[in-house]
This record gives sequence, structure tokens and C-alpha cells, in this order.
Amino acid sequence: MSKRSIEILVGLFVLLGLGGVLFLALKAANLTTMSNGDTYPLTANFDNIGGLKARAPVRSAGVVVGRITGISLDPKTFQGVVTLEVSRRFEFPKDSSAKILTAGLLGDQYIGIEPGGDMANLAAGDTIKQTQSAVVLENLIGQFLFNKAAEAGSGDAAGSKP
Repeated sequence: MSKRSIEILVGLFVLLGLGGVLFLALKAANLTTMSNGDTYPLTANFDNIGGLKARAPVRSAGVVVGRITGISLDPKTFQGVVTLEVSRRFEFPKDSSAKILTAGLLGDQYIGIEPGGDMANLAAGDTIKQTQSAVVLENLIGQFLFNKAAEAGSGDAAGSKP
């Protein structure tokens, strides 16, 4: 092989490697799935959004139906306001509920929409009224430890009676 053909092969290999790194970066940033078609905005208010991030998926029955486009704090109610973009292919009843769920034990968080039974559907700009906040692992552990400490304290007091 000539020196020129080896240089061309090395160049192609480097370009292929850069393409692979770019693909992994887009996949890690959740940017590989671009929006297909029209979407409509919805909002949902949560007491605690946990580690929810913009661009996280919105799912129903495990199927990605949209993305989170924004997260803010309502200055009056001090609740987290999450703005969603849902594909127009999916219409949900007005009494649907939204939950912040976790993929796996310690995975990324996403919003799950559970359809209701109302005949009327959510329209662009509507707010999902029924929401369930994120389960924060630290709070659960703290509550468990507090309950165990309270049980241990009450057990000692009961056992010390003559």
C-alpha cells in the first residue's frame, strides 16, 4: 500500500470515530429523537419535581408521546410548573393524570400520563389537574430511619416500667 492510501484510510477511520462520538453525545443528551409532526403544549403542577429535567420523555403505557420543554416555579403556589409538548397523534381525556416516575431504581425521571375516562380531550394550553409528585429516595430513607428511631424509643420506655 502506498503512503497516500494509508493516510486516506486513517482519515476515514478518524471521521468514523468522530461520527460515533457525536452519535453517543446526542443519545446521552436525549437529542436523537427529533419531534415528528405537530405537538400541542400542556402544563402540570407538582409539589416536588425531584430530578426531572427539560427534554425528558413524556410516556403513556411505556410509549414516548412527547417531551418536557420547560420547568419553572409558580411564585404564588410555590409549585413546580412543568410544560409538556405532546404529539398531536395522541389525545388524552381531560381527567387524565400525570405522575413523575423513575426509569429503574436510580434511573432518569420522566412524566407518565395515565388516561382518564372523560369524553372531552385535553386541548392545547390546558393544565393536567391530577398530578403525583416525584418520590424522593432521600425523603423515604429519612422517614424510615425516623420511624425506626421512634419505635426504638417507645420500646425502651415501655420496657423500663416496673
